[in-house]
Amino acid sequence: MRHTFRTKKTCSSVISFDLEGNVVKNVVFTGGCNGNLKAISSLVDGLTVEEIENKVRGIKCGFKDTSCSDQLAIAVRSAYEEENTK
Repeated sequence: MRHTFRTKKTCSSVISFDLEGNVVKNVVFTGGCNGNLKAISSLVDGLTVEEIENKVRGIKCGFKDTSCSDQLAIAVRSAYEEENTK
């Protein structure tokens, strides 16, 4: 299922991705550091929600208390929980 998540306090504004069970695929960031976010999208493709959380949850960007990768971890967890409470 395709999900869209509005980020908070980051240069990217939206993260879109497919969630198949607990596997994340086809991550696309809107806005932000284009090259870095394409790399993150490629590196996390096919990982589980838990693997993404373990790798990037809590990463901060500069003086901010979050980052695009941290927002991705939040987004995939939120989508996973939403799908599994229906």
